[in-house]
Amino acid sequence: MNPLANLVRATCWAAALALFGPLALAADADAAVASAALNQLGLDLHRRMASSDANVCLSPYSIQNALAMTYAGADGATRTEMASVLHYPADDAAVHASFEALNAALRKVAERSAANVEAMARHGGKGEPIAFNLANRLFGRKGFEFRAPFLALTRDRYGAPLEILDFQRDPEWARRHINGWVEDQTMKRIRDLIPKDGMDGSTRLVLANAIHLKAAWEREFPASATRPEPFMVRGKSPVAVPTMRHERPMGHARREGYTVVAVPYSDPGLQFVVLLPDAPDGLAAMEKGLTPAALASCARLERSAVRLHLPRFRLESASLPLGKALVALGMKGAFDIPAGSANFDRMVAGARHGEMAISEVFHKTFIAVDEKGTEAAAATAVVIATASAPVRPPKPVEVRVDRPFAFAIQHTGSGACLFLGHVTDPR
Repeated sequence: MNPLANLVRATCWAAALALFGPLALAADADAAVASAALNQLGLDLHRRMASSDANVCLSPYSIQNALAMTYAGADGATRTEMASVLHYPADDAAVHASFEALNAALRKVAERSAANVEAMARHGGKGEPIAFNLANRLFGRKGFEFRAPFLALTRDRYGAPLEILDFQRDPEWARRHINGWVEDQTMKRIRDLIPKDGMDGSTRLVLANAIHLKAAWEREFPASATRPEPFMVRGKSPVAVPTMRHERPMGHARREGYTVVAVPYSDPGLQFVVLLPDAPDGLAAMEKGLTPAALASCARLERSAVRLHLPRFRLESASLPLGKALVALGMKGAFDIPAGSANFDRMVAGARHGEMAISEVFHKTFIAVDEKGTEAAAATAVVIATASAPVRPPKPVEVRVDRPFAFAIQHTGSGACLFLGHVTDPR
């Protein structure tokens, strides 16, 4: 980008930050509870779901939105267990207010990005605004009575309206309808979230979340610089893979056993974080030692000159059932273990313990990283059924991402990791 374009960009950013900055800062502070909860649950699930030999990607943000809405309907010991596993504080109101604040902060990033691109266009510049879509919805069984406070909370805090479906008469049509809604909300990136055996006539409620993100880099990787470079697939054999190269200021830090690089997107509210172990076979040990605080601190890295070699990659998961992992973490009552223990009295009027329980939590993700930026999407469905500066730059640090690495897409204001995963084979 030429100096004039850089000046236009900086001027437009100043105007945009003056307009949106104070609101964003307040929202980021309020989002702290949600950020800490989703980073911790993300690490908990990542460690249980990940294999050192396979690529993996989860969206703690999507999972937590769906489970936070479910938590709003739980009571008694079921509620206590869910709060523990989901890492919620005792103040229920603070939990829901914090998720509302985080969701609002992310929408502000997209609004600020659009305003900046519009301002740049008026000065002859151009750019690609960040596209962000978050959608929550409740799909309830026809003729079933849900409590008004539960419906009001999920609608007002999470923007989740209730849609009535006839699960009993035609559960297959209802499944296709919910999957179609998810597909529409994720720009066709998430298909068939709920598998064919994922629900039946006993289904009472599906709490669904869908997100889609498309973000350009602050500065694109030059396509002409991409070339095959060796990557230690699964930490073993080197294989040539298309590798992007760029030299520019980025967040950078050395930590014990690994290096962190944060690549900024076109809005400073989002960044792509690479966590690269020192050893080719060091991914598992590095991930074992990661903490929510370590992830959050990546949002505050000092920028320095970095010459980054980053492989292009694209991951698309199958529909992952998270139920066993959540039960193993201690969320048993919600799944009616032992029988008769599930308590969702705040959700449904007159339900006996064990009459309503989570049958499964389905999760699916998509992410593609290339020279222009990142596109990512995720969806989660909780199925509830009858129990069931202009100075001479220093010499850049060279970072070659040539071995298995972990990654995150992070909201810098709160430190929340919207996506979390690792790449063992970028092909």
